Amino acid sequence: MRERLSRLVALGFGSGLAPRAPGTAGTLFAWVAFALLDRWLEPAGWAALIALSFVGGVWACGKTGRDLGVADHGAIVWDEVVAFWIVLLFVPAGFGSQFAAFVAFRFFDIVKPPPIRYYDARLKNGFGVMFDDLLAAFYTLLLFAFWLR
Repeated sequence: MRERLSRLVALGFGSGLAPRAPGTAGTLFAWVAFALLDRWLEPAGWAALIALSFVGGVWACGKTGRDLGVADHGAIVWDEVVAFWIVLLFVPAGFGSQFAAFVAFRFFDIVKPPPIRYYDARLKNGFGVMFDDLLAAFYTLLLFAFWLR
């Protein structure tokens, strides 16, 4: 993992190497990283970090998928990290709301309701790896919008 920056990023700085539920481990890593970084980042800073992380993630996930021979290898979790940062940026602060967002995001990422499953099956490159989790983040935020309304 240390040999290539692309693997370090794509594998969520090691969180994707969890022996069980690497996507959940990557999402937990995102939550912890968000809690630490949120002390220093304003919303504009988060937007910039998320945009750069998405673009870098397309490259890192694509390269790592090619290196491993599996476009969306289970250990690749940077897509969960970036998508969950988006969710955390918009859900109300507090453990309860963030935990509910965590559960909802993992549900949508695992179940892959339409059109997530469609894009997950057809886009087999770095963008595809990142994009389906953006849709899971969108569904999570939509659910929160209805719930808060």
